[in-house]
Formats: sequence, C-alpha cells, structure tokens
Amino acid sequence: MSFSSLSETQRAKQEIRRRVLALREGLSAEMHAAHSRGIAQRIAALPSFAAARAVLLFHPFGSEWAAALLVQEALRSGKTVVLPRVIRTQENLRQMVLQTVENIDRDTAPGLWGIREPLPERPLVSPETIDWVLVPGVAFTPHGDRLGYGAGFYDRLLPQIPARVPRIAGAFDAQIVDVLPTDAYDCPVDAVLTESRALHCA
Repeated sequence: MSFSSLSETQRAKQEIRRRVLALREGLSAEMHAAHSRGIAQRIAALPSFAAARAVLLFHPFGSEWAAALLVQEALRSGKTVVLPRVIRTQENLRQMVLQTVENIDRDTAPGLWGIREPLPERPLVSPETIDWVLVPGVAFTPHGDRLGYGAGFYDRLLPQIPARVPRIAGAFDAQIVDVLPTDAYDCPVDAVLTESRALHCA
C-alpha cells in the first residue's frame, strides 16, 4: 500500500510513529538501560501485578524498553509467564498464539523480527485464562490511547482477554504524546508506567 493511498488517520499514525521512534532510538545505551530499570520497577510494584497469577508479557523489539526485565521478575516470583508467538494460519495470515515459558534461554528462540518467542512445543494458553497483560506500543496518551506498530496483533488479541484484566503499558517519557488519532478497533490501556511517572487512565 502506498503512502498516498492511506487514509488521513493512517497517515497521521505513520507520522507519529516515525517521530516517536526517532526519539526512542535517540536514547543513549546508558539512558535506555537506566530508564528501562525504572519502568520495570514501577510496573513490578503495581498491586495488580503482584496479585496476578498468569501474566502475558513480551520480549522487546528494537529500541523498546527492556521488557525482558519484567519477564525475569515474573519468573522469579513464581508466576505463570505467557509470551506470544506469531504463526501463519492456513489462510497464510499472521496471528498470535499464547504459550507458557519457564526458562527464557531454554524455552524461547528468536522469531518474527528477531523477537524472542516460545518454542512451538511449549504449552498453549487460552486468552481467557490470562489475568494481567503487558501491552507494547510506539506511543501512548495520558488517557490510555495507544499507537502500535501497525500490524494489529494486540488490537485483535486484547478483545479475547476478559475486560476485567488489567492492560498495562511501559514506555519511555519520550513516547507519551498529548493526543493520538484512533480507529474504532484501537484498544486502549488502563495505565502507562514510564521512568518518571505512573499514568492511570480513566
């Protein structure tokens, strides 16, 4: 699809992605590591995370904050850790399946875009059994609007998870914007934790 054929909302989303990703990628390695530790500590301190039994997490992509820190914390605390894996359906479409991991080195390998994913033989998990979700994204607003990477994986997955389940995002301060263009299918988050603040969204 060419840029000229995109809708106005899609063009606006692409422009914000470019701008925010440039800011994120501009962080020094030292700042990236320090801010990631701050984000992980804030999320781990949430009562909802402490109470959760089965948590859906993810490994980072590109210059994302180091969400692997939260994976390690969840494994240390004895939670059931679930990670997504991207598969191709019989219709040759990409979709995510959810699988448990107990040891990152043993149970995962680089998958699509080099993101660590569960090995195919790991046990499958139904979205209905998840009771806490870490949601990735490029940009977020203080009200919980989220801009993803454009593939729509989480916008398709989140409606399958019970509405009562907390949907929490981690992000650098540079990823927080005042407003985002949204479509009807865009799924918001309940809170965004950055290196300096916790944004609890209505």
